[in-house]
Amino acid sequence: MKTTDGIILPMALLFRWLLRLASTAVLLGLVAVGLVYYLASRSLPDYDKTLAVAGTTADIEIVRDNAGVPHILARSDRDAFFGLGYAHAQDRLWQMTLMRRTVQGRLSEIFGRRTVETDTLMRRLDLHTLAVRSVEAQDGATLDSLAAYAAGVNARIEEVNDRSLGRGAPEFFLFNAPLAPWQPADSIAIVKLMSLQLSGQFRNEILRARTSLRLPEAERLEDILPEIPGAGTAALPEYAQLFPGAKGQQFAQGRPEGPLSPVPEPDFAGASNAWAAATGRTAGSGTLLANDPHLGFTAPSTWYLARMDLATGGVIGGTIPGVPAILLGRSEQLAWGITSAYLDDQDLYIEELDPENNERYRTPDGWKRFRTRRSIVEIKDAAPVTVTLRWTDNGPVLPKSRFDLAGITPPGHVVSLAWTALSDTDTSMSAAIGLMKADSVEDAFERSDTYVAPAQMLTVIDDESIGMKLVGAMPERDAAHQSKGRMPSPGWIESNRWQGILPDSANPRWIDPEGGIVGNTNNKVIDRPFPRHISYDWGDSQRVQRWSAMMQGRAVHTRDSFIEAQLDTVSPAARTLLPLIGRDLWYTGEAAPEGTPERRRRRALDLLANWNGEMNEHLPEPLIYAAWLRALQDRLIRDDLGPLADDYDHIRPLFIERVFRDVDGASAWCDVVRSAPTETCTDIARLALDDALVWIDERYGSALESLRWGDAHQARHDHPVLGEVPVLRYFTNIRQSTSGGDFTLQRGLTLGHGRDPFANVHGATYRGVYDFADPDSSVFISSTGQSGHFLSRHYDDLGQLWRRGEYIPMSLDEDLARAASVGVTRLVTP
Repeated sequence: MKTTDGIILPMALLFRWLLRLASTAVLLGLVAVGLVYYLASRSLPDYDKTLAVAGTTADIEIVRDNAGVPHILARSDRDAFFGLGYAHAQDRLWQMTLMRRTVQGRLSEIFGRRTVETDTLMRRLDLHTLAVRSVEAQDGATLDSLAAYAAGVNARIEEVNDRSLGRGAPEFFLFNAPLAPWQPADSIAIVKLMSLQLSGQFRNEILRARTSLRLPEAERLEDILPEIPGAGTAALPEYAQLFPGAKGQQFAQGRPEGPLSPVPEPDFAGASNAWAAATGRTAGSGTLLANDPHLGFTAPSTWYLARMDLATGGVIGGTIPGVPAILLGRSEQLAWGITSAYLDDQDLYIEELDPENNERYRTPDGWKRFRTRRSIVEIKDAAPVTVTLRWTDNGPVLPKSRFDLAGITPPGHVVSLAWTALSDTDTSMSAAIGLMKADSVEDAFERSDTYVAPAQMLTVIDDESIGMKLVGAMPERDAAHQSKGRMPSPGWIESNRWQGILPDSANPRWIDPEGGIVGNTNNKVIDRPFPRHISYDWGDSQRVQRWSAMMQGRAVHTRDSFIEAQLDTVSPAARTLLPLIGRDLWYTGEAAPEGTPERRRRRALDLLANWNGEMNEHLPEPLIYAAWLRALQDRLIRDDLGPLADDYDHIRPLFIERVFRDVDGASAWCDVVRSAPTETCTDIARLALDDALVWIDERYGSALESLRWGDAHQARHDHPVLGEVPVLRYFTNIRQSTSGGDFTLQRGLTLGHGRDPFANVHGATYRGVYDFADPDSSVFISSTGQSGHFLSRHYDDLGQLWRRGEYIPMSLDEDLARAASVGVTRLVTP
């Protein structure tokens, strides 16, 4: 017994101490969780309060409806902009801070070494300095609006500091980011940042140059990077000849840009849909407009829904936090939408260095010194980095280490960038604020004359007319430009340089066309010869086909038919390509036993043969099709392009169509150069299908009929910072099964690489449909929610509506807003 007791007593004692330690650990954990929740919840905005603020001329009411949309009711324009600034800072202060730090090149001060490359690039582009200089170029009304908006933002920052409101957002507890007062230049800088995020022409130049160096036959370049055929829908010498020194250089491997980089890959450089119908093509008595701009998915969304009362009347629609304007939406007289124009407003130049003095570069008039300035990048927990910024007459010098520039830059040369957004007299902000006050299509087009960047197709309706116009500065090029702006060109040759900016009258526009419908899906809108062309590289050659069919399939349209088109998930690319690549495979195989690759291939082909091309999240066919096309394109180009094939990670329908139709001998891509036999396109299509089925089996299982496109095509609304933090990412990231694809009107652009190449990462972050037969029946939605605070119920409450294709009312009726309000904030004069 003694021995037994001697063993039992210490074990009981150990158990009691383990229980105590475990209880203490649980208690401490609960205290820690409670403390974190308390600190984080302190920054949740109180929407129902009265606050005395300085800087207003009269009391302001901010009525938030049940979706969290602020209705800013003010007696003057100045107070309305003050209220918008305050509302933006209440809900999206961290987002505004992050965008401002990005454009300033100051991310590394809070994130350390991982964002140094992004900061140094932004310092080289110098967008914030250009924005500061552009303040003086704005008209008087815009200056007043910018100042009032900044005062509203700063009123919220002051309130956060004075009342210890959790630093304004939970992220400020994790990242020490001191808040400087908001300035008018900060708002202009954010517009310039958006220009960068929507610009991909210079990346296309690099890709074309790299590809031309890799392909032995010049005609093959036109296969994989063709010009968009046709006259447009609305209603080059070899690179090696230009730079022999670049031939045969080692290619830099393509790689994703650094964390929080605002520079998109070419496939992600903005997209959108917009279309309008005149009264003769609508079932009601008014005009119609639908718009859904496409951006990268984030949590929260880029867009923030808001309503303002101006002297000219109420305005409601989508804003970007940090920018004092309804950028798309409607007023009492007008509705407007925007789509990326794909204007070729960027050119790269190869600048020759003086071999005797690398501080000079060659110009048409001889050697000239770079304009230089030193800039210090402060880095958290590391020594600062000093960057020497260099500018030529053409633009800022870009580092060879970025964007695979090393592979196309000859020794003794550097690369500079010409871009319309690099203007220190940028009046885009004045144009955006003026547009809210326009009262007709003609007035809107006139007010847009001063818009610079990012270039957009502006679609506008009033109660009688419809119209569409390209807004943005168009570079004037010489007809003798060596590459026509399609590839980097020698910067010292006068004819390659920009000759200025074309007058606004050169921008194409359409008003009240005979057919009664205008629209844009980022497609080619007009066929004009160089140098007054718009672009050689457009964002769409497929969606426009489906849009045209849907618009012309009805004699008249309604709000609901426009919504139907916005949510359409039929892929015209699938309908075109499947009959081509499968024509020799369908119904031609021999009988094969269950479990063999041949039998599995037959089952996949049978499913695809009966499919209508609808990229529905619940169907297996979209996944089989997408995996097949991805494997097929890789087999077609891998042996010719080598590692460069990784940069072609999205399907190029025109290329595949050219190959399988053998346009100008394009079927040569089907033969594997490094193999002895001569492969046919049928051989490659069959092998690619087998590749796809093996990949599907490894990733999703062998039951083809049970596959779901939505499992692969999940929309990723990830928090740009907290989305990578363990545990927190489960609270901040929003994932949703979605329909659509790369080429559907309900566009869901896929990631293109990695473990989940079909993840949905870019699409309609805002949808709006405006009906002037009954303006208050207009509707809109954003892809997440109004709040940037992950503890708020408005963080993701709109996301499920967006996923299901639902909308919320877009009314200017003040009584409706008050009836459904979740709080009224009163900003009163002290």
